[in-house]
Amino acid sequence: MESIDVLMLCPMISYLEQELQRRYNVLKLWTAPEKSQFIKDHSATIRAIVGDGGHGADAEMIEALPRLEILSSNSVGVDKIDLEKCREKGIRVTYTPDVLTDEVADLAIGLILAVLRRLCASDRYVRSGKWKKGDFKLTTKFTGKTVGIIGLGRIGMAIAKRAEAFNCPICYFSRTEKPDTKYKYYPSVLELASNCQILVVACSLTAETRHIVNREVMNALGPKGVLINIGRGPHVDEPELVSALVEGRLGGAGLDVYEHEPEVPEELFSLENVVLLPHVGTATVETRKAMADLVVGNLEAHFSNKPLLTPLV
Repeated sequence: MESIDVLMLCPMISYLEQELQRRYNVLKLWTAPEKSQFIKDHSATIRAIVGDGGHGADAEMIEALPRLEILSSNSVGVDKIDLEKCREKGIRVTYTPDVLTDEVADLAIGLILAVLRRLCASDRYVRSGKWKKGDFKLTTKFTGKTVGIIGLGRIGMAIAKRAEAFNCPICYFSRTEKPDTKYKYYPSVLELASNCQILVVACSLTAETRHIVNREVMNALGPKGVLINIGRGPHVDEPELVSALVEGRLGGAGLDVYEHEPEVPEELFSLENVVLLPHVGTATVETRKAMADLVVGNLEAHFSNKPLLTPLV
């Protein structure tokens, strides 16, 4: 059987690398001193690409690989992949939905609690010895607060179900109203932000959703409102977010993603009402293994002429 060349765009968990190397000839792009030359040198043999949420294939890369058949993404976010070019070229694209839904939804709830109850600040308070000098200040409750969700897809719905357990009224914005849900729908993000206390970003990143949370939306959420972003960094206008938090126009934020990762605005570091995570939404052993199995399973299905497990294109 012909050895199949798979271009791996970035380092991933060792389990995935090992599973790929057991089956294919894996070409590690990040190890090449000149990436464009590396792609050129192997352009005649690369039949598959494995990427993730931060590393995909643009039109230039796709055009440079004439034998490319499939792009298997180790992520549910595919904004780094030129999907139109893939459709045009007949290149299949797969991703990893469902297996990461619970993990990301759990983290969203964790961020809400961490911001409202000042969990990180409380932890630092104990470690620094300040508790011996007096009690930590009062915080605010989560139970009963209205949660607005931007994007009621798999992850958005999982967040809604979890928030319901805290007796939170749920409302949402999405491209279209969902006829099979009881949650209150608002036809614009601005209206949603005006009618909730916690705003959660859980939609896909597209040209339309870039900076969907802007200054106007933050002002509508207000000085007692909290923004949670477990979607993508560019969903939020980051300079405006910094201004809103520093000026007190926004009550708090819990962020797992940023506009220019791994760069994070240093103005946020000293703010007690902000919780910052290093894009770890899916980062558990169990979920990353399940995602890796899907990446490999999709490649195996494709090269065995079987139906793809999770096709996107």
